[in-house]
Amino acid sequence: MSEKQEFKKANHVVLTSHINHVFENTPVVNWGEKDPKKRGPIIATVSDEETRNAIGTHSGSYTVYRALSIAKGEYDKDHRPDLFNTHATTTIGPHESWYDPEKIVSLDPWGGEVQSVFKDEIEKGLNVKPTIAVTQARLQLPEIYEAIEKGRLKPDGKVITENGDINVTKVALEPVWYLPGIAKRLNTSEGELRKILFKETGGMFPELVTRPDLKVLLPPIGSTTAYIFGNPDDLANTNVELSCRVHDECNGSDVFGSDICTCRPYLTYGIEHAAKTAQNGGVGLIVYFRKEGRALGEVTKFLVYNARKRQEGGDSAANYFKRTECVAGVEDARFQELMPDVLQYLGVKKIHNLHSMSNMKYDAITGSGIEVVNRISIPPELIPADAQVEIEAKKAAGYFTDGEVKDEGSLKNVQGRKLDE
Repeated sequence: MSEKQEFKKANHVVLTSHINHVFENTPVVNWGEKDPKKRGPIIATVSDEETRNAIGTHSGSYTVYRALSIAKGEYDKDHRPDLFNTHATTTIGPHESWYDPEKIVSLDPWGGEVQSVFKDEIEKGLNVKPTIAVTQARLQLPEIYEAIEKGRLKPDGKVITENGDINVTKVALEPVWYLPGIAKRLNTSEGELRKILFKETGGMFPELVTRPDLKVLLPPIGSTTAYIFGNPDDLANTNVELSCRVHDECNGSDVFGSDICTCRPYLTYGIEHAAKTAQNGGVGLIVYFRKEGRALGEVTKFLVYNARKRQEGGDSAANYFKRTECVAGVEDARFQELMPDVLQYLGVKKIHNLHSMSNMKYDAITGSGIEVVNRISIPPELIPADAQVEIEAKKAAGYFTDGEVKDEGSLKNVQGRKLDE
């Protein structure tokens, strides 16, 4: 038997809830203030505790990997990024929605401009980091090459290159939560929200319950990416046609082509329409959220797959949602109330073509003040055979469709593959 490994106690740690960690020179955050200087920078870096004005830290879920690198001795914990030449390739905003403390509560609208708007503060030593980055990219997708081959799309040398690549502006956004605004959006009190966040994360952030003066949280969750087809400025122009898909991550389908759902086909169909709209003088937008498995996670999703396909009577559209709720306790944990913030950040006021069947998404978007003209469902020919269970169940549950809705008896006849097939 090996000897028990000796545990070496780390250096003394003082929680930031301690009275000695409330500093007079900590920058104040005035959320929604029009002047970014008066609004103040969001400082969630840990190099200087006296200037921190937010709970949590940067990089979302990757915070833990940074900690592991530091623990291994491969990362300088005092590193400060050199932001030279990292500024956005395209300027986004500012838009009127940036100045409304209730329109945007889950991201920092000034997070992509810290190199310029907080230049003086950075030069004085404040460790301010961007939470938004904007760059240019080309998309290479087999579905787009197929659309070109079949004549649905044509290269124009601008939106679509001669070899079939799509030019886009790409925007990465880290979550930055203004807790009073999040609480109001969810119809709860800030105190109750803080308590539940503290308890359900295993006490990860004690400041949630001990530092009511800190109003901003950088949660350890995934980021969001927006892909813009055409001129980003046109997103705010209601006279320019906008085709948009707001998509929640599905690794199995989006990346690996799993046929149990419609996620990748709907995504690539949205991309095709976004590119075509841009070619016709409009603008396209795909917003990609990291909310795997309806924000329940992939493990839960795979457990549900097994339960669906092993249940008595097989995997049928009639029991599609029931199995998810039995395993996860809820049909859907995405709660789309925070989703429109990205659209507000981009200045969107009107979506002419929304590629989505989800009423939750539609209600959240229109509830935020954005007009939706047309809703577009996925064409039947793009739906994989095993995904018929999902699509028919959604239609029967009231999801948007311009097709036939089956009755309960017919839903039982919509069957997916067995596990061993």
